[in-house]
Amino acid sequence: MNRSLFVLLFFWAAAGANGAGTPTVAPTPTAAQALVDQSRAAMRNEPERSRDLAEQALTELAAHPDVNQQIAAHWLLCDYDTERDRTLAKVHLDAARQLLPQATDPALAALLLGCEGALSELGGDSQHALALFDQAVSIAEGAHQQETLANALFERGYVHGVLGQLTDGLADLHRSIDIYIRIGLPQQAANGLNAVGVVYDRMGDRTQALRYFEDTLKVQQGAGLLREQAVTQHNLGRTLQNLGDQPGARAAFTAALALSNQISFPRGEAYALRGLASVSNAEHDGAAALRLVDQAGALLARAPDERLRAQIALQRGVALRLVDRLPDSLAALNEARAVFQAADSQAEMAETLNELATTHAAQGNHKAAFEEASQFKTVSDRLLNGQIQDRFASLKSELDLAATNRENELLKRENAATERALAQQRRVGTLRLIVIALAALLLVVLAALVHRHRRTSRHMEGLAMTDELTRLWNRRHVLGSLQGALASGRHGAVLIADIDLFKPINDEHGHIVGDHILRAVSAALQDTMPGHAELGRLGGEEFIAILPATPFDQALAAAEKVRA
Repeated sequence: MNRSLFVLLFFWAAAGANGAGTPTVAPTPTAAQALVDQSRAAMRNEPERSRDLAEQALTELAAHPDVNQQIAAHWLLCDYDTERDRTLAKVHLDAARQLLPQATDPALAALLLGCEGALSELGGDSQHALALFDQAVSIAEGAHQQETLANALFERGYVHGVLGQLTDGLADLHRSIDIYIRIGLPQQAANGLNAVGVVYDRMGDRTQALRYFEDTLKVQQGAGLLREQAVTQHNLGRTLQNLGDQPGARAAFTAALALSNQISFPRGEAYALRGLASVSNAEHDGAAALRLVDQAGALLARAPDERLRAQIALQRGVALRLVDRLPDSLAALNEARAVFQAADSQAEMAETLNELATTHAAQGNHKAAFEEASQFKTVSDRLLNGQIQDRFASLKSELDLAATNRENELLKRENAATERALAQQRRVGTLRLIVIALAALLLVVLAALVHRHRRTSRHMEGLAMTDELTRLWNRRHVLGSLQGALASGRHGAVLIADIDLFKPINDEHGHIVGDHILRAVSAALQDTMPGHAELGRLGGEEFIAILPATPFDQALAAAEKVRA
């Protein structure tokens, strides 16, 4: 369930690589500034060189002080050490803070808050990290520094995702992406899309998440961004695993491990090894999983991260149960639970509670198993309700965006029509006699064209609004209908359904059988739902039914009837 943890990895690299808001302090670059710029550029794929360049910059600045550049160099080193040596990262953070009162660029404070927030997040204190990122956003907005603001929004969106605040996370991430695109930073925008994919995965919309990850990988591979590719491959592996595609997940985690090894990225290696261990556990190979988590745990000395440590402990607990070491399994799982509880990570907590219940049951301690299972149900229900609300909010956002796009398109058409009319009037002034002579003929031709155009438009509109496979209304039509229902102010209901285990059916029996099933489900919906319901296919195996002016109990009864 912990899909967004790894997203943070590429953000720090992206910020380090592009100088997220680091100010230009003089019209002519100094030697120190050149070293800082080179350090930022090397952070993507040569982190050790980036560190060396930042240290060289500090040596140069000792002889030729420049407060802004000194803060930038300390920030780069804080960024480097955040996921390697937290003690050293705090040393650089404190050194930069001491210089901050003398700085001339207020946006530098936002950068330091970002590094401090990362340290809090890696230390397992997500709530404190969120408060720090809130401050960073406010400072960046006040300083009118767009790149710094985009990075701070990205960081805050990530933590919202960790805390299960998915709608807020999406809002921050979309806003950061818009800024990146507007200021000409497409690679950072691609990283933002990666993070959006993680949020969709947390919402349960994994098909959409896969599209985001695949699109992001294309950009990163084209730009040769190895570190970012490692992160995206890891996120892709988590989503594939959630879809039950263990071979695909193994391939993605293996790719993440190879990329992390290539650039000496110990935290990326640890995440990839944890992912491979989870695949081995899913395949009931506890011995292999134990070897992998031991390798991942050995890397924690060079990649301090409390929630990563807890994730490794979670997979170790599962593996120990598989090899029948039940007391050791409970100890590892309880270690993971303590960290997830402190970090307020509900998705990971639910997963851990489920594994604890399973281990207690294997021990024969059914009372403890029941207690853990009850807690698991409480957390899972809370997560499910949040997912439903977030999915509905996401659909409403799509509706609002579609309405805005339609309004813009209508304005463009009106403007174009006005321009054409003015041009025609000018021509009429010089060709009046010819127009009068041809007016009758022109009217006949126009009438025929209008008639033909209307007939063709009606036919095309029907095709554009109908799903070709199921003959239900398509996503565009039903979202438009839903917008009208919401705007009417009257009560009603929306039912959203999908087909369980649909991907394995396609994989085992082929898409022809899958299409047959989709048509059969469509027919069942049409036969079962009330006559006033508007039915549609959202995409893939997802369907929607809009029941205007329908009380809740009737909608619930209809939903139960369809489900049965």
